[in-house]
Amino acid sequence: MTPEKIGKYRVVREVGKGATATVYLCEGGDYPEGVAVKLIQFGDKNRDEGKWSRRQMKLLTTESAVAKRLDHPNIIKFHEVVIEETQAYIVMEFVDGQPLDQFCSFDKMLPIHRTVSIVFKCCLALDYAYRQGVVHRDIKPANIMVDHQDNVKITDFGLALNVNKKSHHDSTFIMGVGSPAYMSPEQIKSYPLNQKTDLYSLGVVLFHLLTGRLPFRAKHPAQLVYKIINADPPSVSQLNPDIPEQMDLIIRKALEKDLYSRYKNGADMAKDLSAVRYKILDENYVAPDMTRFTALRKLPFFTEFEDVEVWETMRISAWLDIEPGATLMREGDIDSRFSIVLEGEVEVSSGGKRLTVMGPGDVVGEAAYLDAFEHKRHISAVALTKLTCLEVNPAALQLASEECLEHFRERLVTIASRRLAAAEKKLAASGESVQFTPKADKISALDLQLVDAPPRR
Repeated sequence: MTPEKIGKYRVVREVGKGATATVYLCEGGDYPEGVAVKLIQFGDKNRDEGKWSRRQMKLLTTESAVAKRLDHPNIIKFHEVVIEETQAYIVMEFVDGQPLDQFCSFDKMLPIHRTVSIVFKCCLALDYAYRQGVVHRDIKPANIMVDHQDNVKITDFGLALNVNKKSHHDSTFIMGVGSPAYMSPEQIKSYPLNQKTDLYSLGVVLFHLLTGRLPFRAKHPAQLVYKIINADPPSVSQLNPDIPEQMDLIIRKALEKDLYSRYKNGADMAKDLSAVRYKILDENYVAPDMTRFTALRKLPFFTEFEDVEVWETMRISAWLDIEPGATLMREGDIDSRFSIVLEGEVEVSSGGKRLTVMGPGDVVGEAAYLDAFEHKRHISAVALTKLTCLEVNPAALQLASEECLEHFRERLVTIASRRLAAAEKKLAASGESVQFTPKADKISALDLQLVDAPPRR
């Protein structure tokens, strides 16, 4: 239930809610323009809630101490922190905007020039914070607010580290803080941290905003940790062809596992971003085609694909409209491309005999792709009606993310396996059988003879 008042502040409406706190837009006090009040209720029902409350108190104390030291246009301003017996609240600047996690999915991505400008401002803010002795330690899209004019505010310094204190005296130097997907290798290893850990996390944010996916993804936490520590990130310019190749160098440097090779401060990263920003023409932005995405999303072939992998498929494939009677593929050709039928019907034949008719959702020509040696066509395919299909070129498919490529392989192998099983059942039902007889009753030219082994010396 939304409270009417929090301390001396009248609640206008709820503007956000997390696992441990709720944020309200409030009026009153010395801030008639409105403030954001983050309210945290302390639990006291059992020991676990008591421990969590003490942890919340520590985070609030940290955030309050940090707030007094930071005054930057791209860092949220804190007005006061009030800690009571059953609750605590932080009064801070109200930002009429949205967190960046609202723009991380491919269908909601911001234009590239806006993304670069936003991250540029974050670089300068983090550079300023470190010069004040503060490392954020939890940089992620949800902790970066942006309004319609691209005014940026970094929020949530509850996990911030005071680098002016020695780590063994610093109460905020604890294992496991931060968001795993955005954590640096040294943070995962619980090594001492400096400003470079925030720049790594900001590099992950930039990658996510530009591509609609994280640089390292995994089904299990242990696998994710392994990739962050050992694997190289994909190329952003391959995942999104609209991105200049120079951006690959920036992200690669931000995500360096070797601290000496990573950006040494936010100002250096901002300088490189500004050089790329002026090479991007604002008018080049084109909103993604949701019609085609929706058509692919409905197909059974893409059931196991994540949305971002469907978008990847659209980028690496050709959308073809084919007239009736046109030949898609010809028996005997060496060609490993395959097609997914979206609309219409295709006649598949071999040796001049019709094998089947395929329709929407069916895959045509996958056998030549799966053949790792010859890539030879064993069927012909002709459009029976007006046809729309998605043609996938294996050379382009190799540029897709590891996860997208793996899903293609799984689906194509499954389809080929089921078609083979169906052919075997049809052959068995026909009553025909294949007998294999040896060419000779005994080995003739290669008779085996026992010989005495030479004596050992």
